[in-house]
Amino acid sequence: MKKLHYLALLAFISCACTIQQPQQTGGKSILSGIPWYTENGENVSAHGANIIKEGDKFYLFGEYKNNKNNQFEGFSCYSSTDLMNWKFESIAMVPNESGRLSGPECIGERPKVMKCPSTGEFIMYMHADSNGYRNPAVEYAVAQNITGSYEYKGPLMFGDKSINRWDMGTFQDDDGTGYVILHHGDIYKLADDYKSVSEQILKREKTLRTESPAVFKRNDTYYWIGSGLTGWERNDNHYFTAPSLAGPWTDRGAVAPEGTLTWNSQSTYVFPVAGSKTTTYMYMGDRWSFPKQRATATYVWQPLVFEGDKISMTEYHESWTFDVETGEWKDVPLKPDYEISYKDDAVSYEGNWQEEEGDNTKSKRANTKDAKLTIKFNGSQIALRGVASIDCGYGHIVINNSDGETVHDTWVDMYSNKTVEGLQYMSPVIPEGEYTLMFSPTQSHWYWIEKSGKKWGSKDTFVSFSKVLVFE
Repeated sequence: MKKLHYLALLAFISCACTIQQPQQTGGKSILSGIPWYTENGENVSAHGANIIKEGDKFYLFGEYKNNKNNQFEGFSCYSSTDLMNWKFESIAMVPNESGRLSGPECIGERPKVMKCPSTGEFIMYMHADSNGYRNPAVEYAVAQNITGSYEYKGPLMFGDKSINRWDMGTFQDDDGTGYVILHHGDIYKLADDYKSVSEQILKREKTLRTESPAVFKRNDTYYWIGSGLTGWERNDNHYFTAPSLAGPWTDRGAVAPEGTLTWNSQSTYVFPVAGSKTTTYMYMGDRWSFPKQRATATYVWQPLVFEGDKISMTEYHESWTFDVETGEWKDVPLKPDYEISYKDDAVSYEGNWQEEEGDNTKSKRANTKDAKLTIKFNGSQIALRGVASIDCGYGHIVINNSDGETVHDTWVDMYSNKTVEGLQYMSPVIPEGEYTLMFSPTQSHWYWIEKSGKKWGSKDTFVSFSKVLVFE
């Protein structure tokens, strides 16, 4: 009964932000750095994630967040046939009645699911912890069906000891052998049933002293991607290569150009999309945001480019697409039916908005309580662009229809440690008609305080607006 009440509460919360339910259907590209929505207009909440393919569907598992704190709300499961449009399937694992993942003082992160070849079961691995990150362990759960529900089993044991670490990932080799990988360079080989550890392959490899590890294999080379030790702040993630999981591992440098902070993201997984013509390896990164994690934390998914055994993400693809049948990808620029710039008469400003000009960027910015801009538009979808920077914070977006009813009400996070103009929001698809978009600062911002007491986050609460794109 406790689980039924919990799921009913989740359904109520997820729908509470919209009066009319918009429909997100027919998405034609992967859009990085903005919130995503399901076919019901709800936020896709699946961070620290991985993807596995079962049958003709892709399944995305991740952390199901709230907008208030870091409390464990469950691990989510979404499905897709094209990696662009995601359907909510389930809260695959709900909070437990006992153990590390029970009660308001627990944390559950980085769920990774693999299908065990010897049993056919689906095994979910996770970092379980107490609030404050003082009691970590790698734990696991089991399900007969990919969407769950996953039955919590407790710590993953290596002999008579649990693995008391935090940032973790998984890797399944070509022969079906499963591995759990940990920050700071630990690799554990799983037993045949994937429910315990049979051997430690690598121990505290100093070269791999990173967080949020993601391991994959291409040809005969193993790759490890990890972020620097800056908590939830973004940094230049590095990658490492080796001829075997046991090493030796070589630091090959930053995945993306130095200073881009891995296009403002932290690695979580690399998913190979194998097709009839090629295999594209997709970097999956998180753009964390606290405390409004469900609404404003976003995803940075990018194709990795190979030159021999070197990898790179030299260019940032804001909008790109897969052909999941062939495995090929291509850049797909957004093509709106019309645009409205910040200088256009169609934009109505209230409060103190100041024009700001930087290196190749122009916008209007505000951070006062009375600031608001209003744009009337006719269409079925709208996107907002602005300049994210180190002194930006949370913006509030409301879309009303011609009857004054709210069809979408959400927040966006405009913080970036590196100043960049880009897409900040795209609405779900709504019935074509006349609408009003309102955008305002909330005088709040992203932050994070790590165990040492160091605080990360924005230096102020500005929001920025450069233009909107309208799709009919």
